[in-house]
Amino acid sequence: MLTLLLLVIFAALVFEFINGFHDTANSIATVVATKVLTPGKAVMLAASMNLIGAFFGTAVAKTISSGLIDAEVVQVTSQVILCALMGGITWNLITWWFGLPSSSSHALIGGLCGAALSASHGNWHALVWSQASVEGWTHNKGLLWKVVLPMVSSPLAGFLLGVLILALLYALIYGLSKVPGVLGRFARPRWVNAFFGKAQLASAAYMGFAHGSNDAQKTMGIIALALFGAQAAGTLDTLPAWLAFLHPSSSDNAHIDSWIIATCALVMAAGTAAGGWRIIKTLGHKMVKLQPIDGFAAETASATILVTAAHFGMPVSTTHSISTAIMGVGFGKNPKALKITVIERIIWAWILTIPAAGGVAYLLYKIVERMGWA
Repeated sequence: MLTLLLLVIFAALVFEFINGFHDTANSIATVVATKVLTPGKAVMLAASMNLIGAFFGTAVAKTISSGLIDAEVVQVTSQVILCALMGGITWNLITWWFGLPSSSSHALIGGLCGAALSASHGNWHALVWSQASVEGWTHNKGLLWKVVLPMVSSPLAGFLLGVLILALLYALIYGLSKVPGVLGRFARPRWVNAFFGKAQLASAAYMGFAHGSNDAQKTMGIIALALFGAQAAGTLDTLPAWLAFLHPSSSDNAHIDSWIIATCALVMAAGTAAGGWRIIKTLGHKMVKLQPIDGFAAETASATILVTAAHFGMPVSTTHSISTAIMGVGFGKNPKALKITVIERIIWAWILTIPAAGGVAYLLYKIVERMGWA
């Protein structure tokens, strides 16, 4: 059983690495598309900011480890978590291969739900649907509050915020153009591109930080969930001394140990450094042609959504927020500039992610069960 637990932790870190290179595009697609940074420099910026962002907060990790699966209905064993991870990894690799910016977050959540349903023999009560708290939104639990509502609201917010920020920037530039003298010169296209070429370095760093603060936490929650499950099953009772750090330092199943945070942060940063050029091409070049001011608006809008969601413990999709922010910016410039066929492919990937990853995890657990390994 200890070997299985270590295999689960390894698979979780593989997922984190894949999440890094799968979602690298989300952090750097716009800054590459606007030619502000070369792909290599953009990847290193994203990786370093991912690493920093992963250390800020654990609210999302707590949602994954204690807010979605009802441990009283289904025992969250290492087999359940391993099948959940494999479901998420499989869907991530499929969408990466076809260049579709699907959500790693929803792939992981779909895998976790599918494996839990399979282990409970289709008992939907194994999933926590809704637990509203009188203490406020931050303490609400369940798929409704933490997954479904953010899944709908975050893309819409990304789109609207992208439009709003671009409109405000255009209004500011128009106002400057009416000012005589030196200030008026800053409204000229050459000056605007030069300024936002520099400003986009800050917005790209902000986007990388936001990605790390939200996405890295999801695997932290999975590892914590696996360790608490192993502790309940007695797997950790006879650990060798060199693995003593695996013992959770708290009896609270929402607690995330420091070594988990550090390990996930480093692995995601390494995955990000590996790059994800297929998805960068889709996000950065195929949806709409971007200028530095557009990239700044899209990255600022998306990063703001992610940081806000991370504060409230919502495992939202980085892919959804940046994709719709780019759509919003494109719509703000010229609604006819958007390539609808590319957008349709992306939306279909969104719709399919949770059921597809969940279906893979469900079937994998059935196979494990049939083989007598569960």
